[in-house]
Amino acid sequence: MAKPIWVKLDRNTGSGNGTVANSSNPHTGRVARKGTLQVDGVGATVPDVYEVTQSPKPEFVSFDNGSEMSAPKTAGTVTVEGKTNSSKLTFAFAGSVTDVNLPSNYRANGTQTNNGTAISGDPGATSEFAFSIELELPENTTIEEVTRNLKVTANGGQSAQIAIKQAAGDAYVRVSPKSITIPQDGSAVSVTIESNTTWTIS
Repeated sequence: MAKPIWVKLDRNTGSGNGTVANSSNPHTGRVARKGTLQVDGVGATVPDVYEVTQSPKPEFVSFDNGSEMSAPKTAGTVTVEGKTNSSKLTFAFAGSVTDVNLPSNYRANGTQTNNGTAISGDPGATSEFAFSIELELPENTTIEEVTRNLKVTANGGQSAQIAIKQAAGDAYVRVSPKSITIPQDGSAVSVTIESNTTWTIS
């Protein structure tokens, strides 16, 4: 009988009466793990066995960046990463987000997985694993920081939320047309100004 690889013994041999300390590295899976160890004695015809159980880590989900992360002002892909030991993750925007589409899938333990469906092989039963989801952000054309809140919920109801803060865009002012002529009678001729900030004409 082979000793479970996760069980650590302070010694595996002895003579006469004695004690053996059993330990392990932290267990990050959400299901308890068990193993059986056999003790053989020289000259003993029947060995004895004992069972070791390690308590699981409660189901959880978290983002690597905590409660907020930054994104550039330019348009592009932003990858949000985290860890979990859940059997299913569901992503959703918290609050109103109208300019970013929520992807239908994400990566769980390196495998493409549909949002809100069971994760293939249930890796979280035995160990925590990494997940990531990619968001396509538009360019921020305002001069204000834009915040979009993403929430992920585990199968057991545990959740985490992260604020994705996109940097403010560049201020701009554009005038059209570039040249006008006011008629002899002095009547008004308009120019159109496009801008994302306050402006003055001098």
